[in-house]
Amino acid sequence: MKNFDNSYLSESIKLIAGVDEAGRGPLAGPVVSASVIFAPDVYIDGVNDSKKLSEAEREELLPQILRRAVSYSVAAVSHGKIDEINILQASLLSMKVAVSRLHIQPQLILIDGNKTFEYSVPAIAVVKGDSKSFSIAAASIIAKVARDRIMKRLDKYFPDYNWQKNKGYPTKEHIEAVKTYGASSLHRKSFLKNILVYDKV
Repeated sequence: MKNFDNSYLSESIKLIAGVDEAGRGPLAGPVVSASVIFAPDVYIDGVNDSKKLSEAEREELLPQILRRAVSYSVAAVSHGKIDEINILQASLLSMKVAVSRLHIQPQLILIDGNKTFEYSVPAIAVVKGDSKSFSIAAASIIAKVARDRIMKRLDKYFPDYNWQKNKGYPTKEHIEAVKTYGASSLHRKSFLKNILVYDKV
């Protein structure tokens, strides 16, 4: 994975930012993105696509990633904005904002997926990037841990939906809770069209 990133290094490209998001699929809560830059010689054993790691493994890797990064950042786009502009655009927006919050400007951005956003430096979309790129994989871990922590905190205010466990994803239990209690103020209404019928305004 590190070799993948380093293959883009050149005289003009010394700093590469990896960026990824977490939370495209949930019924509730924000989409969260992270961006991270490492020095070319930094490698952290165990870093991989966050979906292939357990919650405990992600929590263990996170401090190592943050400690050894040249720069890192996190950005979230709310459930309301997701309903307004759709999840793809919200994901791209959160990734762009995450990159903009880096303390150091990269010379290249590697983005997980098949879409890019306009930025002042070149950006390359990498399909399955969280399984190929070290920096994208590290960003996926940061984003996933950050979002999970947000949903755990929100669970205290909306205990009926058990976000502590499902993190807002459409588990059978979560769907049944939405049908029973209705949508909370933090649910993505555009994601509930097949679960709830809203009155047309």
